[in-house]
Amino acid sequence: MRLSAKSRHAVAAMIDLGLKSVARPVALVDILDDHHISLSYLEQIFSRLKEHGLVEGIRGPRGGYRLGRAAEAITVGQIVRAVEDTSYRGRKSRITGRKSEAHVLWDTLSSDILKFLDGISVADFLNKAGQRDLPQRTIRRYDDYFSRQRAA
Repeated sequence: MRLSAKSRHAVAAMIDLGLKSVARPVALVDILDDHHISLSYLEQIFSRLKEHGLVEGIRGPRGGYRLGRAAEAITVGQIVRAVEDTSYRGRKSRITGRKSEAHVLWDTLSSDILKFLDGISVADFLNKAGQRDLPQRTIRRYDDYFSRQRAA
């Protein structure tokens, strides 16, 4: 199992989505501005999250994404499993045909990490964010985003 930048971006985006989607669905452009990643990369992440039922897409001019279920029911482990290949494919020994002890160790460690991440919900982060005095973020409309002049 690997915890890559994709996992970190997915978890951060889900927390951001949970914070912002209280009033209405959130456009991906509102999330990418906060995390400084490309729209196509974020679309890939959200495609995987949607396949796993963690987010739901709303079509239309006021569309966007919102959490696919209650924040208490979404764990960090589920998010990581959705965007990463969490299976560890260790090599087998040519002589015995079995995994080495090191591979068994990594399999066990990967499993333990995922169990730990399954104990942390998105709601845990949302509650912590609610306890801190965070500056109010404004959610821009689509037409505001596309009306900006972009450097060629």
